[in-house]
Amino acid sequence: MDDIAWLDATAQAELVARGDVSARELVEAAIARIERLDGRLNAVIHRRFERAVEEAGAATGPFAGVPFLVKGAVCHTAGDPYHCGMRALRDLGWTEPDDTWLAARFRTAGFVFVGKTNVPELATSVTTEPLAYGATHNPWDLGRSPGGSSGGSAAAVAAGLVAAAHGNDMGGSIRFPASMCGVVGLKPSRARTTLGPDFGEYWGPLTHEFVLTRSIRDTAALLDAVAGPGTGDPYTAPPPARPYAAEVGAPVERLRVGARTGRRDGRPSHPDCVAAVEAAAEALERLGHDVEWVTLPALDQPVDHAFGTVMSAAIAREVARWSARTGTDVAAALEPANAFIASLGAGITAADYLAAIEDMQSWSRRVCGWWEHHDVLVLPTSPEPPVALGELAPDNPDPGVAARMGDLVTFTAPFDLTGQPAISLPLHWTDHGLPIGVQLVAAPGREDVLLRVGSQLEAALPWADRHPPLFV
Repeated sequence: MDDIAWLDATAQAELVARGDVSARELVEAAIARIERLDGRLNAVIHRRFERAVEEAGAATGPFAGVPFLVKGAVCHTAGDPYHCGMRALRDLGWTEPDDTWLAARFRTAGFVFVGKTNVPELATSVTTEPLAYGATHNPWDLGRSPGGSSGGSAAAVAAGLVAAAHGNDMGGSIRFPASMCGVVGLKPSRARTTLGPDFGEYWGPLTHEFVLTRSIRDTAALLDAVAGPGTGDPYTAPPPARPYAAEVGAPVERLRVGARTGRRDGRPSHPDCVAAVEAAAEALERLGHDVEWVTLPALDQPVDHAFGTVMSAAIAREVARWSARTGTDVAAALEPANAFIASLGAGITAADYLAAIEDMQSWSRRVCGWWEHHDVLVLPTSPEPPVALGELAPDNPDPGVAARMGDLVTFTAPFDLTGQPAISLPLHWTDHGLPIGVQLVAAPGREDVLLRVGSQLEAALPWADRHPPLFV
């Protein structure tokens, strides 16, 4: 069944629908791959193999029987461990009794949950190296990070363990690991998917929930399957004009495209990251789009203080919430950086928080104004190729780690503030075989544009035949 490993979720579902393989066979094949490969990856930290085999035969929906992994943060599944990378929850053996609404939608679509993926503590890092569960390794180079915070999911999809996996994005946590691992990572528009029933917002307006995949058509079909508001959601993204799957391979209008590669402080990105964007821009020009190199000054105006205020307050709230739920002082077992962030957050006043929200909203309006005269912005997903494990680890005493992590999300975090849809595509590889993602950003609510042009680029610069050496 190894030949099935590199089929996308759509193709796997078609096999089941035709009766070429059973859902149980598909799930058992994924389990076998996890058992064979994950000892070197450490991507899947909670295995629910027996339950998955039992559930496979009852799966219905467009992805009936397709194996799936759920990230161990925000989205939880009934009866399964849920630890958010925290040693305190691990030691308590914490489980959640119910599915979140997003998890229920994944089930309704037919996906079979085979396990939960590794995540940095409280999802606050761009590398997946929690002290609770150890480092997840990048399948393209086991000495490098898969990124974070959805690094476990990205590594699993890249290594062929599953065709799709859940992720979430507060500062780049879908797109950044997608770039590091050579997979597709769409951060949809704010409130395109529900955070219910637990939350209306999480980390204020910053959290976006979705998936990592290996194809544009999977991304589009999955968005059709899980998008839309939940009862009582405080707000929702505008509905699409037609199903997202209809955008894949559809004719693409002549787009107004801007491209840039410089960081906000003016420093250049790594040459490989620059080359990736240049190649994508050239491909878009060949496809008939109008491409220009732009500066976009509004994007470079500082908003770090507002982001930091909201994030710190959110982590302080998480610590207080978990302490109340568990009856344990979870702060005592936090990693040093998160303990510091939580202490800062505890001192933020309500007025401070509201001022930060106002600053973020004002900044977002200025940035989004650029899309009144353009359709797509093309830029690096990360200013650097995949970094070595240990460089950003939570037990690294280097005081420069926090600033380095902030720099690495310089191209992704802004669009969590604005709530715009943004996608990382695996369009480039270094001479040493490391993947480099290219990010495309559209106007608020315009995932349709990203899926149409993403489908064009997938055909022009295909990636489906690239597999990491771990599997090969």
